[in-house]
Amino acid sequence: MSFRDFIANTPSLVTIDQPVSVEFELANIANALRDQVVLFTNVKEHPNWRVCANACAKRTYFSQDLDTPVDELLHKMANAITNPVPPEIVQSAPCQEVVIEQPNLFDLPFLLHLPTDAGYYCASDVAIIEDPDTGRNMSYHRILRVSENQLAARIIERRGTHTAMQKTEGDLPIALCIGVTLGTHLAASMGPPPGVDELAVANALAPTPLVKCLTNDLHVPADAEIVLEGRITHKRAKEGPFMDLTETMDVTRDGPVIEIDLITHRRDPIYHALLPGGLEHKMLMGMPKEPTIFAEVNKMVDCRNAVITPGGTSWLHAVVQIEKKSADDPRLAIEAAYRGHGSLKHVWVVDSDVDPYDPAQVEWAMATRFQADKDLYIFPNMPGSSLDPSGTHVPGEKSRTAKLGLDCTIEWGREPDKFMRGEYGTVDLEQYLQ
Repeated sequence: MSFRDFIANTPSLVTIDQPVSVEFELANIANALRDQVVLFTNVKEHPNWRVCANACAKRTYFSQDLDTPVDELLHKMANAITNPVPPEIVQSAPCQEVVIEQPNLFDLPFLLHLPTDAGYYCASDVAIIEDPDTGRNMSYHRILRVSENQLAARIIERRGTHTAMQKTEGDLPIALCIGVTLGTHLAASMGPPPGVDELAVANALAPTPLVKCLTNDLHVPADAEIVLEGRITHKRAKEGPFMDLTETMDVTRDGPVIEIDLITHRRDPIYHALLPGGLEHKMLMGMPKEPTIFAEVNKMVDCRNAVITPGGTSWLHAVVQIEKKSADDPRLAIEAAYRGHGSLKHVWVVDSDVDPYDPAQVEWAMATRFQADKDLYIFPNMPGSSLDPSGTHVPGEKSRTAKLGLDCTIEWGREPDKFMRGEYGTVDLEQYLQ
């Protein structure tokens, strides 16, 4: 379903009708509501816009939108990567109901999130470009508003958009889409191999028709709320500081300047505000990496699930659930998990009777099945994440860190009954509490 359809069908939607400012206030309210979807209908500086936040903050929202049980989301994502479906191309689309030929980015409700921010940012935009060799690519780039038609972008080196830029002598056409479906958000976050079209992955998750842009040959989701059509230029501008996934402030850099040529949007548009370091940010960074961890671990052992945990900033920690069939399985699972997601720092391996989504059960498994002198694996001086402030970071070089694996499974050869939890029976409390 479209972004606005998802909002309309969210049972727990919080609607705020009183006037709210984009300068700190809106972000503070959305943060206080944590994982509740909230729609702001009265934005002081932008009376013609509604703003939604926290739409991607919980697994259950993706479950609702994709009509898939939470514990099946990983398998649905993995299948979409393996079996992408080319999207339908349509000739007219809701995202082009309103066309603004002389764009003014100050008319859009970009947020000022924190007093330390460099300025007014958008972090929810999905960027679409075309690589000359590998084809269409979809990804995320936070964007800082610097003038009526210019943005400074954080484009990470040696990844899809940056690689395409290096192959392009002139400006690189780009479309920045705001207010897309939850499936499109997932697909943009997955990072499949080069040549795999993320929009085809999105279409495999849920129907995602596309429409051609008006100023370039790129195609964008037809039901997006807003599309900024433009070009990545060779100009540079200061970008940052801005809060990152780990809730620490990222540094100031020179970022590429994107010049916006045209803005299109739906009638009565809804702007998607994604809080940096918030639960939406964490969910969209972490959950799409679970299929790649699962795939790598499943090559080595019988893997049942892989979960990136919010306590590890949804990037540095994972719980891997296996059906243990040999003494070496946990070690093999730990090593494979690092191959599945190179930024992982700490990995817990648990048996199939432990719920990997429940931190209390994982801690219980560690308390009752783990012995540090036998079950702790330390990997010093490994490639790590640039987002980990405790790692070693040298400009121009890959970040380094120490990695840790914990085997929280029942020791091979031990009598398993000794390690099982007692289970009470279920009752229908309503018949007792009337």
